[in-house]
Amino acid sequence: MSSAIVPPEPAVRPADAGLDSDVQQLRLLEREARAAASEVRGGPRWIEEHPAVGERWPDRCARSTVLVAHIEAVLVGYLVLDIDGDVARVDQVWVTPQARELGFGDELLAEAMRRGRTVGARLIEGEALPGDRMTKNLYERAGIVARLIITSKPL
Repeated sequence: MSSAIVPPEPAVRPADAGLDSDVQQLRLLEREARAAASEVRGGPRWIEEHPAVGERWPDRCARSTVLVAHIEAVLVGYLVLDIDGDVARVDQVWVTPQARELGFGDELLAEAMRRGRTVGARLIEGEALPGDRMTKNLYERAGIVARLIITSKPL
């Protein structure tokens, strides 16, 4: 008899801003994401230009589609989706390293695309830092490809 551990099926749902545990866990995941971003090429500049949501997660959930990946009551990732006309924009996407390679990121992105199509979006866009191979791989698996590369150098 095998006692192999079966990984959980990727589960995604909308964040519940009225649920204190969702808000608290989103804050923790965002801190984790920003700490990781600070360590990759382009990250420090991105952090300067994108203030943390922090205490404003309930408002962010009201203004945007915030999806969470979870294992039972534990959030292991999130995606923030904004719709602007016919463009669905992934503003943030993060899966904690301990839950990677189990399909959570793929399912977050698939649900974002379903929701974008439902409201009439014809295009999905997202950002990936040049040093963030995991996010670039996530987008590439979904067929989302670069359309613009911005370069910079401190003067």
